[in-house]
Amino acid sequence: MTSTHIDVSVIDFDALGAWMDAEGLPGGPITGIAPVPGGTQNVMVRFERGGRPYILRRPPLHARRKSNEVLRREARVLAALRDTPVAAPRLVAAQTTQEPVFYLMEPVEGFNPSTGLPEPHASDPAIRHRMGLEAAAALAELGRVDPGVLPGFGRPEGFLERQVPRWLKELDSYGELDGYPGPDIPGLPETADWLTRNLPRSFTPGVMHGDYHFANLMFACDGPRVAAIVDWEMCTIGDPLVDLGWLLATWPSNNGHVPGLPQPREIIAYYAALSDRDLSAIGWYAVMACFKLGIVLEGSHARAFAGKAPKEIGDLLHATTLGLFERAREFMGGALD
Repeated sequence: MTSTHIDVSVIDFDALGAWMDAEGLPGGPITGIAPVPGGTQNVMVRFERGGRPYILRRPPLHARRKSNEVLRREARVLAALRDTPVAAPRLVAAQTTQEPVFYLMEPVEGFNPSTGLPEPHASDPAIRHRMGLEAAAALAELGRVDPGVLPGFGRPEGFLERQVPRWLKELDSYGELDGYPGPDIPGLPETADWLTRNLPRSFTPGVMHGDYHFANLMFACDGPRVAAIVDWEMCTIGDPLVDLGWLLATWPSNNGHVPGLPQPREIIAYYAALSDRDLSAIGWYAVMACFKLGIVLEGSHARAFAGKAPKEIGDLLHATTLGLFERAREFMGGALD
């Protein structure tokens, strides 16, 4: 077995085989067991049985308080998307009635660009440029899914109106941490005020990923296509344009690991060509994403004051927050017009 921090001994493979038999999946010995690196919240293991490969996803041995509920949610989302064209991992089966919750999915043949580029992507600027457009296309495809596939999921009524108060309340809660002097974020009240005054009048509810950025995409090994959108734990029914705003707010300003990506305006135009959603207020969604993400990251800065996170991490994320609010100012000034 591969040497890694992931401990596959938390999985009872005899019990797993019996459960798979009951699910009517191909039988035989479980072979080729190998940890799948890339996440710290849950355990992922690849294996084969009956000539078919699988990825198993389950909580760690010492699960966090919400670990099982998060996996129930993910399994429900992946089941709902299984028969759609959305580039989501294909769910095979899920065990959600007992804890630990786990599910099986088909392996995704692809790579994550945050870890570097293989060939032909590394050498072909046309492929790299197209990767950015395919990120927009995959998001537009998700935005076309009928939200009725997830009945009772999320609270779309008043979704946009809740965002600014929700995240200001989150920021206020950091004051409970010992030693945190409060947020020193230039432009914070102005951004909140601008968002409130420029709130879009209406939106069409749809399925949202909730954390749509390049590091949550896997690309096909032979070209620019998005092979899978991963990490669905924040998925909800809301306004899908929030996902597009999130992509723009987190878009690699220096192109990160992928040189030659399209500019944000090109991303917007490509999404617009594939969607019937009204993008006239797209600047609002990008500002909202900067506002929310900046406040989320400030939480680590606050925890560092209280000794609950490393100071260097807190300082780094605070600097990122300041950069996000500076970017919000650019968006408010019409940078995406």
